[in-house]
Amino acid sequence: MASFKRADRISSVAVSDIVVMSEAARARRAEGVDVISLGIGEPDFTTPQHVNDAAIAAIHAHDTKYPPIAGKPELRAAVAARYDGMTPENIVVSSGSKYSLLNAFMASLNPGDEVIIPAPFWTSYADIVTMAGGKVVVLPTSADTGFQLDPEKLRAAMSPRSRWILINTPSNPTGAIMSPERMRAVGEILADYPDCWLMSDEIYEHLTYGVDFHSAYDVLPHLRDRMLIINGVSKAYAMTGWRVGFGIGPADLIKAMIAVQAQGTSGTCTIAQAAAIAALTGPQGLLAERRQSFHDRRDLVLSHLNAMDGLDTPTPEGAFYTFTRWTSLQGGITPYGDRLTTDRDFCEYILKAADTAIIPGTGFAAEGHFRISYASSTEELTTALTRMASAIAAITRP
Repeated sequence: MASFKRADRISSVAVSDIVVMSEAARARRAEGVDVISLGIGEPDFTTPQHVNDAAIAAIHAHDTKYPPIAGKPELRAAVAARYDGMTPENIVVSSGSKYSLLNAFMASLNPGDEVIIPAPFWTSYADIVTMAGGKVVVLPTSADTGFQLDPEKLRAAMSPRSRWILINTPSNPTGAIMSPERMRAVGEILADYPDCWLMSDEIYEHLTYGVDFHSAYDVLPHLRDRMLIINGVSKAYAMTGWRVGFGIGPADLIKAMIAVQAQGTSGTCTIAQAAAIAALTGPQGLLAERRQSFHDRRDLVLSHLNAMDGLDTPTPEGAFYTFTRWTSLQGGITPYGDRLTTDRDFCEYILKAADTAIIPGTGFAAEGHFRISYASSTEELTTALTRMASAIAAITRP
């Protein structure tokens, strides 16, 4: 019997470390272990009730036919209203912001085209680029500079094949927010490369802590004709399962993304779109309330992590993650007799010894780190981090 052979374009695509650790945590739970997962970037809040009501009303109104491929006109208009000068023709609604990314890269990349991505970056970026035939050019950043992009290194990374610069602000996994000064430096470099566009993933825009968020759309208005903003309702409105994301950009790019989407998911679920309309046009007070809750949780997590010997955790400015360096413990021996060499080693030890799931930094193109999501309750965070402190204290230092 002939064995299955993967297509070349996905030969290097694998299940992410986030999924691997989440599955390992699920397996331990199935054994009856009280495992706390700090791995998934999903708010523990519920979807606002008025949003749920709008979805239920759509069902009762029998709004269950095929939707327009580009999205409901009302939703496209609601998104466009948030961006000065945009019209519904500049918006495509997709089944999640991840699908917006896939649409954009499938619509624009030819084999060998390069996408420059500052690292650490969200694990799916690289695989999506690869699936679309592109080549990822990793641009490392460090905690010493607040994980801010270095313009000189960016310029050195540019080439005639550069097709996109992809930024994420606030960042998953670091929580860093790109400053307007850095954005303007990126704009100056792009001025010398007219065939390269800017993609800005701004899904965490409403989750910032004492630092102002600046959209690339506002900072670089002269580049709007070759800029795509990625956004959605998942994080701010606790609507991860509704799967609604947006692409905001020049009409020609949006048309190309719609053409790709027409052969993929086609239109986005009508009920989910009704909910998204309610989220964007309804009461917005909950955004500030939930932002403050995440702010408090961030400070709680930092207080625990900063008290653990051997860890170095920069203060995140946004999103709901900490990204901690653990290299001082690398080479240490666990109470089980295992040597901690890789990020996976460390995270698997924490899962085993502290019944807590965290994510290896290698999945974000940044070895020597781990990510914690503090989108869990304060009770769970406190319990998990107390367990982690004991587990880390039990490591025999290298």
